[in-house]
Amino acid sequence: MSIRDNKFIRIVNRLEDSLLVIILSSMIIFAVYQIVARNLFGEGVVWIDPLLRTLVLWVGLSGAVVATRSDNHIRIDIFAKYFPPHLLKYVQRTAYFFTLCVCLIIAWHAARFVYSEYEYGTIAFSGIPAWITALIIPVSFSLIAIRYLLLFISPYERQVTPATKN
Repeated sequence: MSIRDNKFIRIVNRLEDSLLVIILSSMIIFAVYQIVARNLFGEGVVWIDPLLRTLVLWVGLSGAVVATRSDNHIRIDIFAKYFPPHLLKYVQRTAYFFTLCVCLIIAWHAARFVYSEYEYGTIAFSGIPAWITALIIPVSFSLIAIRYLLLFISPYERQVTPATKN
């Protein structure tokens, strides 16, 4: 049985999809409300604009986590063009390992940043502590690192054909 067929993984995938839908729906609802409120009443709610900026960060990083689910994240496939297919799996695993390391470093430093925001007691908007709004950074990079660890252990078998090599 593949790692991707695991029931727990499927539940996590559904939770990630649901989180994305909730965040994006909230962004649309708040943005539409803010536009209507400004046009009809001459003023909007003060905390909606900073909330929307925070939600853009959350939806972007959540989307990055989802994109790593099946190895569909941003990639540069220069190796697929110049390396023979029998070497590509080693190059791919090396790239997975490098990405895993980079994500762990970013997650570590993002966690330090979140902790410093917690220590200083910075307020993001409307009484919400800034550390809560920044939690998505270490969490998402940790999840991406876990995904790349799984890909490193059991790589996604991507079909490399002459059509995809160009």
